[in-house]
Amino acid sequence: MATEQRHEPPTARLSRFSTRSRELFQGLGAALTTPTPGAPLLSEASSRWVRLLPYVLALALVSSLLPTTITVLVDDYGVNGGLAGAIATAQTVPLLLAVSRPLQAWWVIFTADVLGSLALLGSDGVHADLWPWTPPVVVGYCALMVALGLRESRRALFGVWLATGAAGYALEVFRPDGDTSVHTLLLVLSGVLLLLASAVRARGDAQRRLVEQEIINEAERSRRTLLEERARIARELHDVVAHHMSVITVQADSAPYRIPDLPDAAREEFTSIATSARESLAEMRRLLSVLRSDGSEGERAPQPGLDRVQQLVEATVRAGVPAELSLAAGLKDVPQAVDLSAYRIVQEALANVVRHAPGAATRVSVRASDDGWLTVLVVNGPGEEAGSGVERGAAGTGHGLVGMRERVRLTGGSLDTGPLPDGGFRVAARLPLTADPAPAAEPEPAP
Repeated sequence: MATEQRHEPPTARLSRFSTRSRELFQGLGAALTTPTPGAPLLSEASSRWVRLLPYVLALALVSSLLPTTITVLVDDYGVNGGLAGAIATAQTVPLLLAVSRPLQAWWVIFTADVLGSLALLGSDGVHADLWPWTPPVVVGYCALMVALGLRESRRALFGVWLATGAAGYALEVFRPDGDTSVHTLLLVLSGVLLLLASAVRARGDAQRRLVEQEIINEAERSRRTLLEERARIARELHDVVAHHMSVITVQADSAPYRIPDLPDAAREEFTSIATSARESLAEMRRLLSVLRSDGSEGERAPQPGLDRVQQLVEATVRAGVPAELSLAAGLKDVPQAVDLSAYRIVQEALANVVRHAPGAATRVSVRASDDGWLTVLVVNGPGEEAGSGVERGAAGTGHGLVGMRERVRLTGGSLDTGPLPDGGFRVAARLPLTADPAPAAEPEPAP
């Protein structure tokens, strides 16, 4: 069975078309009366001279168009001198306003151009042959289109172009005999300039948004790196603290069996200590499970320390970096957290040398001072390869330095990093060996 087609009544279609047309013109009217907020053209440039460039160009344009317009109106169109001066001023001076408020400037100039064309109806100049726009009007209007395209919305630009065409074709009705019409030329030029300027502005906006997104992404990467490093440090510290807590638990549980004739009060105290230690271990395991909630497996190998720094240096030498190690003898009773942090700092510093300064002579120094501080120093010279990262002063992502600072901060130490005058780089850390070390002094460069 064929489906019956229903034809819409002509009155309904006409009503719908009328509604859409009214909405379109209302939108264009709102766009033409609502300027887009923003700073003056090129105001975001870093150079002061670039920021002043739009004002200089506008002033030069006004300085040249104002006397030219007066001369053309008086000599070619036979307009009275006073009226010619008023029309020329209204048509050219608002170009200075176009640098910061192009839509408001367009309203003034567009109105002055239309009124100026009507004033030409009574002219009797023998050389008048262009209608309805004089040559200076065409030049100034084209410059105004560029300012509009760099600032206003597409709807506003479309409204400006429609208004320009409508005014030109309306004035065509009053064109004197013998004059040449230029309203189509201005309509085409204004449309092309609006499109080009709008495209340039859209490209600049896209590049600006891309830069902003890159800054946001870099901040997110830095934040993610910091959180990952904190989680890793927390897992490592868990292993350090869990060892001591386990020892406390075992000692507290076994004390009644190891110490004969222990009073009942002491037995109860040891039992309470063991219970508290086990509860602390349980809490730490729960916190660790949160840190490992991403599904990663815990590290089962023993955590490295200063006893493996020699292996780090040897591996760096095999990678093509001539490294020397000065490791103080008798480094005993180093806190486990400090021992691990010192190893990680040396590891990251040597990795940075391999990545950014291949072939650079490197010195690693680890020594303990009498005031209760462990000094870790890694100094490298400029890389042998041309254009290496250190020679260019490239800072890389900085994620390794983030991890170093976080470790040093959590252990209560200090870190000093930075480039050297010869093109090398220096990493100096001071980590506390005791709970209350003497005030830290600035680390000295390695000999």
